[in-house]
Order: sequence, then C-alpha cells, then structure tokens
Amino acid sequence: METTTAPARSSSTGAPSKPAARGARPKRGRPRTTLPQPASREAKRLAAGILEVLAGVKTPTEAAAGLSVSIVRYYVLETRALAGFVQACEPRAKGPGHDPAREVARLQQQIQRLERDVRRYQALARAAQRAVGLSGLTAPKTSANPGPRRRRRKPVVRALRAVAQLRAGLEAPPASPPAAPGT
Repeated sequence: METTTAPARSSSTGAPSKPAARGARPKRGRPRTTLPQPASREAKRLAAGILEVLAGVKTPTEAAAGLSVSIVRYYVLETRALAGFVQACEPRAKGPGHDPAREVARLQQQIQRLERDVRRYQALARAAQRAVGLSGLTAPKTSANPGPRRRRRKPVVRALRAVAQLRAGLEAPPASPPAAPGT
C-alpha cells in the first residue's frame, strides 16, 4: 500500500511554498467582469436600471421612476442598450486594427520603392539604347504644372560677374587721399 503526501503549503494562504513555474497557467475560473473605465456616472446608473429590468428584479415602470425618466424614454434607452449589446457581440477582425498613420507610412514606403524602380528601369533602358547604338531617345518631359510657362533665366557665370565688378572699379577715378592738415 502506497502512501502519498500532500504538497507543502504555506501556513496562512494555502498556496504552495515555492514560486510557480515560469509559464504556468493561472487557475481557471469564472472571468472577472471589468466595466469600461471612461463611463460617466449617469451612464452607469442608466445601465444598472436597464439590467435590473432585464434580470426581472424591477418592472420597466419602476425602473423609469427610479431613473427619473418617462416610460417612453426608458424604452428608448433600453433599445439603444440592447443595440449596443448586440453590436458588442459581433466578431472582431483578427490582427491589429486599422491605423491611418501606419497606412500612410506603408504607402510612402511603396512610393519610394516604385520611384527607385522607375529610376532603375530608366537606367536600364538608357544602357540598352547605348548598346544598340541609338542616340538618346527620350520621351519629351512633361511639366507637372500645365499653366503658363515661366521664361528661363539666362545663366550668368559667376566669374564673368566678378570680372565686370573689378573692371567697374578700375574705370572709376581713384579717390584722392585727404590733404594733411597744415599744408
């Protein structure tokens, strides 16, 4: 006949004396009911009154009187509460929710990737044209702004501008030094 001993328990809590193993599952039991925190006091009061009627503790007339609303208003609130309850029971989509910021970042990355692809394909096309012996066959550039064209500025070389300034300084008569006092 085998005898087994019960596991050691701490004196006051009834829990094992050694810590729970890592990854051990908690005891299964009835899940605790947690209510949404941002609900106002009035919303909680109305919800409690409606739940008392649905549970059969009160009649709709008693609940309406206790909530200080008319019976018609009580039924409107009850209908809205039931609609919210049914909506909350709908299955949720799996995975992370839709995040507009994440979508924008993904689209910007896609734009950058496509622009790199365009530049790569353009370089490949130019290389193929050179290999075949075709001169620069490129499509005419289209302006992003189809409005009236601005006149292109005539380029002026900086060195020429500097020469013009130096020559202007040479052609001007030299300034005479001020006369010394007493002469």
